Amino acid sequence: MTSTPQSRDALGLPTFKEHHQPSPGEIAIGVIIGRTSEFFDFFVYAIASVLVFPKLFFPFVDALTGTIYSFAIFALAFVARPIGSLVFMALDRAYGRGTKLTIALFMLGGSTAAIAFLPSYASAGSTAIWLLALLRLGQGFALGGTWDGLASLLALNAPENKRGWYAMIPQLGAPFGLIVASSLFAYMITELPAADFLDWGWRYPFFVAFAINVVALFARLRIVVTEEFQHLFASRDLQAVSVGATLRTEWKTIVLGAFAPLASFALFHMVTVFPLSWVFLFTQNSPTGFLLIEAMAACFGVVAVIASGRLADKFGRRNLLGTCAVAIAVFSGFAPQLLDAGAAGEVIYMIAGFILLGLAFGQSSGVVASGFASEHRYTGSALTSDLSWLVGAAFAPLAALLLSTNWGLIASGGYLLSGAIATLAALWLNKGLASRN
Repeated sequence: MTSTPQSRDALGLPTFKEHHQPSPGEIAIGVIIGRTSEFFDFFVYAIASVLVFPKLFFPFVDALTGTIYSFAIFALAFVARPIGSLVFMALDRAYGRGTKLTIALFMLGGSTAAIAFLPSYASAGSTAIWLLALLRLGQGFALGGTWDGLASLLALNAPENKRGWYAMIPQLGAPFGLIVASSLFAYMITELPAADFLDWGWRYPFFVAFAINVVALFARLRIVVTEEFQHLFASRDLQAVSVGATLRTEWKTIVLGAFAPLASFALFHMVTVFPLSWVFLFTQNSPTGFLLIEAMAACFGVVAVIASGRLADKFGRRNLLGTCAVAIAVFSGFAPQLLDAGAAGEVIYMIAGFILLGLAFGQSSGVVASGFASEHRYTGSALTSDLSWLVGAAFAPLAALLLSTNWGLIASGGYLLSGAIATLAALWLNKGLASRN
């Protein structure tokens, strides 16, 4: 419990107001709500990129080429995200975290909801494609402002022997978001005729995404702008500082932090966006069935993310990530071919992939970020997150699809292998730098 002077009494002596020390549990609630809403947005757009956008915006090319074009627009958000961080960090310093979050989340929700109103290529021509690209850029730009520092605050306030346990909590948002998005699309496809789904049914999940963003905004503001949390952010040096100064002094940590999670980020797309595109384009299996397989496998991912916390606390986060990178490298040698082995092969691939993903992704965010100097922790962590998504996720579905269609599914395994090698190299370099400091 800490105190700060608030006013003076009748004798001119300062009076004090006690600060309630927020618990890790309170912080965890805000983190989970925020991350789940962001990942739901992500997966709604990703699923539509496979099932809807090639037909709606690129009907003048074949299905494969349309999906490639769609994945190219998908990548734009990750390119715009670091630029958004630059702008929103300035807003944070000038007007505060609450203002920054409000603008960013309304911009994110507005861009997402606006996609639901887009005309098709048949009615608006190339204008429809440009509008889709513009709104995708808007989503990415806004995502740069959604960093609230709660994940860093959670890690700093975690008990010493439970750092791994609390580090995994933000990562639960990914499987939770996928479960809801996949189930919602599966329901819409099942309940609607194909023509109705392509006409208006696909738009409904984007409206839901906007509503979830609004709920998440107020839930996060209720935590972030309170006096107790403002005091805690300040006491932990979690304040926005100059991006330029952070890059000049922390560039090595930022670069290593961007490459350390590549194994999990590569696998992330190899069990979410890419396999849906492959099954939809090259097999006779129902997309609805595969969406339900994804949702079921994501439940295994939830369990694996939780298990990663226990394992990291017992064996060390770096050891767990290194072991997972090796396991992902082994997985890359045979697993992608299961996508061509029918429904049973898809189930085995997805469950095994999500277990590996949960173990790796559950601890991928903090292994290098802990090396930031305290004054650069908030800004440095945001930049590291932006760059890791850009390097590891932006072009992953596009690269995997191009490799697989030209050289077979084993080539997508090669892409996954490259991510595992990058993670092992980053962990080794980070250990070497730490030993010299």
